[in-house]
Amino acid sequence: MTEKQIRRRRFSNHRESPECSLPLGFLDQRSNATKNVADSINESDKHGCSEKQNVSSGEEVQRVDHRIFGKQLDLFSINEETGVGLVLWHPKGALVRKILRDFLEEKHLKRGYKLVSTPHIARGELWKTSGHLEYYQENMYVFKRDGETYVVKPMNCPFHVQIYKAQPRSYRDLPIRYAELGTVYRLERSGTLHGLLRVRGFTQDDAHIFCAREQLEEEISGILNLTEHILGTLGFSEYRVELSMRDPKQPEKYMGSSEEWDLAQEALAKALKRKGVSYNEAVGEAVFYGPKIDVKIVDSLGREWQCSTIQFDFNLPKRFNVTFVGPDGQEHSVVMIHRTLLGSIERFFGIMLEHYAGNLPVWLAPVQVRVLPISEGCNQYAEEVHKTLLNRGVRSELDDSSSTLGYKIREAEMHKVSYMVICGEKEVESDTLSIRRHNVGDLGRFSLESFLCMIEEDVQKKC
Repeated sequence: MTEKQIRRRRFSNHRESPECSLPLGFLDQRSNATKNVADSINESDKHGCSEKQNVSSGEEVQRVDHRIFGKQLDLFSINEETGVGLVLWHPKGALVRKILRDFLEEKHLKRGYKLVSTPHIARGELWKTSGHLEYYQENMYVFKRDGETYVVKPMNCPFHVQIYKAQPRSYRDLPIRYAELGTVYRLERSGTLHGLLRVRGFTQDDAHIFCAREQLEEEISGILNLTEHILGTLGFSEYRVELSMRDPKQPEKYMGSSEEWDLAQEALAKALKRKGVSYNEAVGEAVFYGPKIDVKIVDSLGREWQCSTIQFDFNLPKRFNVTFVGPDGQEHSVVMIHRTLLGSIERFFGIMLEHYAGNLPVWLAPVQVRVLPISEGCNQYAEEVHKTLLNRGVRSELDDSSSTLGYKIREAEMHKVSYMVICGEKEVESDTLSIRRHNVGDLGRFSLESFLCMIEEDVQKKC
């Protein structure tokens, strides 16, 4: 197959590999910035993608450092007392995580995935069978208790295999799609840790698909469609795709037969072509247990981040004897696909903060509204407005301090609150609200119901 020229493509409408099978180690989690970076982030562009211009990338990258926003917006912290590489999620950060989690789980359920949940530790024998103890132990947290070896899980895949094997499977059951936002732990070198972008404890949006050979292309297409939808909704509409293939001149380096590799590579390539996605063939870049598709998103500064990975695995099905009974009544080896869409919640959260320069869309913002009474005499009205917003599901705060209105507005702007609701004597008398939009300014006077409709529309449209 001829190598296709890499080109950027816009969606018509998340590198951290799944690391599900034998070790790849973490790849460099921060891609180098491209030469073209954003002159500025267009605040009015609710999907956060602006035109790229030649500016100093160093200044721009420093300006949007997610660690600054983590402290400024009170989202998360990492400290030595708890342990480097271990994230403490503050209430506002934990709330955004929950919104992301709910969004991801809803989308997966609608597409036929089954949600599972697995332990944080397992007996060493499980990881011996999977091969992790032999090849990956230096990156694992291993301990002994009562003469038994246990491992704090570095990956979710062996657990999903065990769930599949909990009962006999027929070809009528396939495909089976398990999804889990599972927290894993890896002993990364302290010198490589960097904010949320490289940590020791993180939550992967993991999924494993067990299917028959004839279902492969359809399953890959379904994953690509879900990837496009989720990344596009989260504000990333530009991407590059790479298909990592084996080196046919060195078959001894790879697990699985030539027939299996040809089948897997052809299924991946067909799914990409069917969707009209341009990709680059990286011959010899596949890991030894299967070919894969990597999707690299492009952020508002023009930097590439590898997030989504669709990975074949010829290793675990053989190690764990993962099979199904076919129409002929005989056992057949199952085809297993690992995939992540965001990579990990922590890393994607950091990428997203930098992409939006901290200005998260209304549907993701931890605080959507801050109600600002001008004087003490307006506090009661402001409190009633605040309570109504909360009752309607709006994430609202009330600033009834004695500070000046100007100070309250500056504080709300600094904390990147989506909307400010100003309540003064005129608003009390007319039973209205003066609305101010973050980074936009005054929008005018609205009734409470009209304002609620505005926010509900933002949330519904994922703005």
